[in-house]
Amino acid sequence: MIAARFPQPSIGAFRSYWDVFSSGGNAGERGSEGVVLLPYAPTSVAVARQRLSADLEQCGVFAAAIEDAVLVVSELLSNALRHAHPLPSGQIMATWDWADDHLEVTVSDGGAATEPRAGRPALSSLGGRGLGIVEFLAERWGVRHDGDVTTVWAVIHAPVMVLNSQVRTPEIGALRECG
Repeated sequence: MIAARFPQPSIGAFRSYWDVFSSGGNAGERGSEGVVLLPYAPTSVAVARQRLSADLEQCGVFAAAIEDAVLVVSELLSNALRHAHPLPSGQIMATWDWADDHLEVTVSDGGAATEPRAGRPALSSLGGRGLGIVEFLAERWGVRHDGDVTTVWAVIHAPVMVLNSQVRTPEIGALRECG
């Protein structure tokens, strides 16, 4: 299980929403994390997608896993912007922590009147599928509360493409490891 290792949000702790703190970053390294505070605005979804994608690409994560991770963070941020209040700073926070071929993404907001849950919309419904998509793509997901802050998290399988400087797919790598 991946433990969250992120600093608690506080007013003044980050200069702007462009501040992303990450470690690692070379292809094949076994760990990377990022924290980004974003304006409480729809344009923040694209910023978070780009930052997460670039970080995971730099770490050598398999392209399909990056696509899944970007979709998950998009859904979590979109839901927070649509249904929740901003953090006390007026912002929203996205984090990610990648290690041992697993990525934990989180989105923290100022909470809402209802608990985030996967819906089962009618086929004709125009919305309500976001957490269902997260549920499908993630190994597990959940919600935690800390006072007025609500954090929705998801853990995604995110293997690397590089092993001993050789490009591989996860399936080929598994066969090599087995014999």
